[in-house]
Amino acid sequence: MKLLIAIIQDKDANRLSNQFIDHDIRATRLSTTGGFLKSGNTTFMIGLEDDRVDEVLELIKTTSHTRQQFMTPPVNLDAQLDNTSSYPVEVQVGGATVFVLPVDQFHQF
Repeated sequence: MKLLIAIIQDKDANRLSNQFIDHDIRATRLSTTGGFLKSGNTTFMIGLEDDRVDEVLELIKTTSHTRQQFMTPPVNLDAQLDNTSSYPVEVQVGGATVFVLPVDQFHQF
């Protein structure tokens, strides 16, 4: 038995949730915020048998896409200002971060 904790960008969450439903995968969906962009994410918690882990990882991989996004770095008032401190920079966002954890017991009541 495994517990998958998958952190997905909000833009991909509905599509992934639909994929879980289509493949009869039960998941708990949480709204989360994190990363240096402080952008909205969705965290899925999924308890499943060991033989389905690769199937779920493939669904996450094909549904969660990376994107390029512009952001303006935060201004550090303690540092000297330079010419690049207020210009937007392009960063890669999205994709998925997945943790696979062993589960000793799993109960549904």
